[in-house]
Amino acid sequence: MKWTAKNRPVLYRLLFLGALTGTLAWALLEMLLSLLGFSFSLEAGPVGFDIHVVSFWVRVNPGTLAGLPGAWLLFKSL
Repeated sequence: MKWTAKNRPVLYRLLFLGALTGTLAWALLEMLLSLLGFSFSLEAGPVGFDIHVVSFWVRVNPGTLAGLPGAWLLFKSL
């Protein structure tokens, strides 16, 4: 699929879902490795916003960045 103004929301949703999936997969990998005895954490601090009414925070890890190219490839294959 080509990137046009008409299908831009689809791309943004796929990028969001790819980043979320990558973040969760990395967190599960860290938990699994910690159960096996390896202890490490490659998370950055929380990234988000707080406007005193609504706040949204995400912890960024390498899985977040790995999920973005996967979402882009999925978008291109549609």
